Amino acid sequence: MTPATASPAPSRLALYLDLIRWDRPAGWLLLLWPTLSALWIAADGWPGWHLFLVFTLGTVLMRSAGCCYNDVVDREFDRHVKRTAARPVTRGALSVPEALAVGAVLALAAFALVLTTNPPAILLSFLGIAVTLAYPWAKRVVSMPQAVLGVAFSFGIPMAFAAAQGGSEWNLSSVPWLAPALLVSNLFWVLAYDTEYAMVDRDDDLRIGMKTSAITLGRHDVAAVMVFYGLFLGSWAVLGRALGLGGWFLAGVAVAAAQAVWHFFLIRARTREGCFRAFRANHWLGFALFAGAALDLALR
Repeated sequence: MTPATASPAPSRLALYLDLIRWDRPAGWLLLLWPTLSALWIAADGWPGWHLFLVFTLGTVLMRSAGCCYNDVVDREFDRHVKRTAARPVTRGALSVPEALAVGAVLALAAFALVLTTNPPAILLSFLGIAVTLAYPWAKRVVSMPQAVLGVAFSFGIPMAFAAAQGGSEWNLSSVPWLAPALLVSNLFWVLAYDTEYAMVDRDDDLRIGMKTSAITLGRHDVAAVMVFYGLFLGSWAVLGRALGLGGWFLAGVAVAAAQAVWHFFLIRARTREGCFRAFRANHWLGFALFAGAALDLALR
């Protein structure tokens, strides 16, 4: 009887692609759409190929670098969570130094792109990386670490305003107050979709002692998610109107609101499948807002 042939070990490239979640683009799309929305608004329309490529490629690179770092920091927790147990660092297919080296290369590539912009955007990039580095540790001490993630995932907004409107001075005085206001607005969206994400792993997180918004909110989780969506879309609409956006922008907000209502029906039973489906679909909500803003600026 011939013994079964063992499956070949994955190549280094395949492991690196798995490490940065290359086959799961929803993660970097969640960062990309609010960043591009802010870039379009700050530039009063098409920002030009240079800034478009800087922020698109930079978003993908930084999200990928964040995955490397997060997997290293959380490797002991991840081995006890069904959804994350097979990640390359967690299962030992990649070493900690190797994963950190991949992340460092990606982060440096993103920083090289930022260096082609201006001093205010460069200054903000240092603040953004500091928040990104703090996030995995926040899950040990903060009852709602999704708020820290919200700041990290929204930092492309003030950076976009800085790159499009900032001057050549090494200070942030040229960044308008609406940029941090939009960051706070976007933070509520991150709270909404990452609470949905945390609802998927709630049982595992309770067992290993991880802190998440889904655990903190308890039986109020679904209601809180819908409140977060409402605060996000309401504040985004008010700020957009303050920036002079009109009907097409509001149509995008309406389409996003319809999707948020659909998410209620996905998560109300609190099943893993429904909550994960809602989380993965959130990038379409962000796309609706970007499309509304871009169309409004193009057709005014």
